Amino acid sequence: MTTFTWEEARRKLKEGRERALRLGGPEAVARQRKAGRRTVRERIAELADEGSFLEIGTLATHKRVDSQGNDLEPTASSYVMGLAEVHGRPVALGGEDFTVEGGAIEQDHDRIKGGMAGFVEDLAHEYRIPLLMCMEGVGGGVGREEKEGHAPLVSGHNIQRSYQLLGEVPVLAAAMGACAGATAARVLVSHFTVMTRDTACLFAGGPPLVERALGHRIDKFDLGGAHVHTQMSGAIDNVADGESDAIRQLRQVLSYLPQSVWEMPPYAPSDDPPDRQDDILLKIMPEDRRRAYDVHDIIQVIVDHGSFFEIGRDWGQSFVSGLARFGGYPVGLMASNPMHIGGALDPQASEKKARFIDFCDTFHLPLVYFIDVPGFMIGGDAERGGTLRKGMRALQAMMEASVPMVSVYLRKAFGMAGLATANADRLHLRLAWPTAEWGDMPIEGGVFAAHRREIEAAPDPNALRAQIEARLLEQASPWKTAEAFGVEEMIDPTETRGLIIRFVKASQGSIRTNLGPKARYGTRL
Repeated sequence: MTTFTWEEARRKLKEGRERALRLGGPEAVARQRKAGRRTVRERIAELADEGSFLEIGTLATHKRVDSQGNDLEPTASSYVMGLAEVHGRPVALGGEDFTVEGGAIEQDHDRIKGGMAGFVEDLAHEYRIPLLMCMEGVGGGVGREEKEGHAPLVSGHNIQRSYQLLGEVPVLAAAMGACAGATAARVLVSHFTVMTRDTACLFAGGPPLVERALGHRIDKFDLGGAHVHTQMSGAIDNVADGESDAIRQLRQVLSYLPQSVWEMPPYAPSDDPPDRQDDILLKIMPEDRRRAYDVHDIIQVIVDHGSFFEIGRDWGQSFVSGLARFGGYPVGLMASNPMHIGGALDPQASEKKARFIDFCDTFHLPLVYFIDVPGFMIGGDAERGGTLRKGMRALQAMMEASVPMVSVYLRKAFGMAGLATANADRLHLRLAWPTAEWGDMPIEGGVFAAHRREIEAAPDPNALRAQIEARLLEQASPWKTAEAFGVEEMIDPTETRGLIIRFVKASQGSIRTNLGPKARYGTRL
């Protein structure tokens, strides 16, 4: 029987902590850095406020065996996690250690540290604090069968917590290396995702599995690199130019969000005057209704200086979404982008819009919407892509949202897409610039559809069409709608910022009375 001594106990504790700091060992750490990637501990150190990381599970080990099943010297476990602070706010923080078996999930522990249903998720749930994750791992592996003596039936894994968190606290994830299988899945069950441009990739199965199953050889970045998932699939929100940029984005997104759905979004005092008026808006918006403009220029002028953070810029590009501040109050900002397919809502833009509204509604962010939408995208590709179904999902999100909204009609708002710009069943402030126009469909297309035979039979079809369009454009004047109180207020563009700030400030009491989780899970994937 071993006699207990404090000296021996403290020695073992010191050895265990030193083993944790060595990660997977010097050679594995060197390979990680040679590939241009940091270790998980280096990532955590940059993401957390200096000196704030309090590790949990430091002494957990990873038991290794060789190809013959012989035991090898154990290393630190493949997941590092604990409590930390970001901007002085407590968070749960974790990430896979790729230097230990590629960051594979360690199912042989009495309790899983990370991944789906791990301790770090319980920490976020029980303490009602945000969950931030630095992701890089291969997911599962065949080693578990050898350790446990049988193959697990994975449908027995309880992953309820991962989805429950979507309706409770901010969940933010950065993919910084290869993320496969269960690790890739965990990245996606988040409110905001970012991946590094040159080092991250994400897929259900990596190149070896693809080659084995399908006989195709493919580079990992062609299979699931940043360009695939931020421009084509829309699975990842943003791309980052390196790990420091990814960490900066995580910290910035968190700065707009509350600790949980039971708290208010954080107010941050602003020195940008609320009554600031900028005549530059009159130059950005052309007098010629056929000329395009960049809505980003309008956004940057109206929000608090430098406060706009765009989410999902490279996917669903006809719809702009992001976080901003007005008079120090955080909001979810949406806008039509006429520089891409005229601002029409295609399947990708509609899906992006629905998800963003859910996200803002979950965390009590008022919605501000700058509108110039000619309608849903039309044509064969749009129909085959499910434009109407996904467009109706976006409309559903608008109807279900409980947060205050203000819509600013810059130009067009036509058809069913125009219906999805406000909620007539709630107090929804609608402001219009004098350049606004709306109706069942744009006058030009509607005239030809309604009077096609008459126009084609006319001696001068173009002249008759122009005559009819001019008459109907006069009837569709936004001034007539304002006179009928069909829109709440017609405004000078330079007044937009001040009016939005007044509205958002006045709505804070309404938001405060609706704190707490929604009946549904919150943000839907």
